[in-house]
Amino acid sequence: MSQLHDLTALEQGAAIRSGDVSSTELTQHYLERSQRLSDSVGAFVRITEGLALEQARAVDRKVQEHGSDGLPPLFGVVCPVKDLSIIANVPTRFGSAVADITLPEDDHVVARMRADGLVFTGKTNTPEFGLPCYTEPEVAPAARTPWDLERSAGGSSGGSAAAVAAGLAPIVHGSDGGGSIRIPSSVTGLVGIKPSRGRAGVGPIGELIGELATNGPIARNVADAAALLDVMAYTAAESSTPGPRHGSFLDAARREPGQLRIGFYRSAPLTRSSIHPDVGTALDNTASALEALGHSVEEIEVPFGEYLLPDFMTLWTALAMTAPIPADRETELRPLTRYLRDLGRQVTDEKLAASWATLRTSARTAIEATEQFDAVLVPTLARPPARVGELRDDDNPAKDFQDQGEYSPFCAVYNVTGQPSINVPMNWNADGLPIGVQLVGRMYEEETIISLAAQLEATHSWLDRTPAMW
Repeated sequence: MSQLHDLTALEQGAAIRSGDVSSTELTQHYLERSQRLSDSVGAFVRITEGLALEQARAVDRKVQEHGSDGLPPLFGVVCPVKDLSIIANVPTRFGSAVADITLPEDDHVVARMRADGLVFTGKTNTPEFGLPCYTEPEVAPAARTPWDLERSAGGSSGGSAAAVAAGLAPIVHGSDGGGSIRIPSSVTGLVGIKPSRGRAGVGPIGELIGELATNGPIARNVADAAALLDVMAYTAAESSTPGPRHGSFLDAARREPGQLRIGFYRSAPLTRSSIHPDVGTALDNTASALEALGHSVEEIEVPFGEYLLPDFMTLWTALAMTAPIPADRETELRPLTRYLRDLGRQVTDEKLAASWATLRTSARTAIEATEQFDAVLVPTLARPPARVGELRDDDNPAKDFQDQGEYSPFCAVYNVTGQPSINVPMNWNADGLPIGVQLVGRMYEEETIISLAAQLEATHSWLDRTPAMW
């Protein structure tokens, strides 16, 4: 190896358990890179050096005193946390200049990661309350993809993806309510998994309106992402709908998927926007690769009815109203946030119930329409990575939101259905930009799409690609 960050997260964990490297040494390596490079890509809103070194030293003591037997695969590995989730006694900004809270207990998913010995080097950058699909907050530099620093790392897990793509962490925590793991993973050339509804929920708060949001992993390779999902996944005691498990997700990444039936479509389900030719090429290349691997691949009709966007927008604007903003600070919010909250105030209980019922019906129809397929292949985004500032429009937030929908019309529908989805980064365009595609699975069948993505990685590996700043 030439540098520690060239190792995968699982390789780093194995090196810690064998004594070839200490967690403290690894953590110091990533802290140095983060302090030097974070602002260039807008990765962190806060670096938690003291906490990280304390955690790493505790890992090293445990390895020295008790040996490596029984330790989790990612024990001692660095894993930052998105700044929409709580780390005990660490300030959280939620991407907003009007929010700054410190609580004494971890969010449930953070507690799970802490218990498995992961090391928190910081809180990653996110847009205000995670609402847009770009990360350009007031409280940190814009998140940028290391593949082209003029282009956005997406959102709302933009800082998380930027950190991994720039080699500031091997794995990272993300969350996804409308594409917020898959969008940043697509534009930064990473694997991002949105698990099934209830698999890695947003406790300790109750599920928000619509049950759209979930936690999930972002990593450079499928096995690392699967191993982190094993850490994040809830048990039956923690979630009302955790779903069945068939072994570990890491095991799924290490086995062949068998011969599968795969459907794919290319028309946008949320808008009538057309996809960029580079996206169509990536979709076709992936379909051809799957056929070459022995899978049955067939093009299908879009399984969603038209005009879902107004009902999704009703839900999204209602969610914007759940942010705890003091009335006297409302004017300090970003224009898009104010716009969404103004619309949210107009949503009656009857309108919210009707929109959610419509979305649930559409979800059930889509699930039934594709249940004969083991997986469905779709684009992640409609266009190549957007430039920083391209989607943001402070003077016209309505256009801002509309442009986001046209840029990302393929992700949010699978938050509505609750199905698992994984971004596969096997395609790059002529400009050297990553063009992601999604594999969508049946409900609670993450193992299938993880195995399938790992098979694509084995035959069309992207791990030899690194940005210049790597």
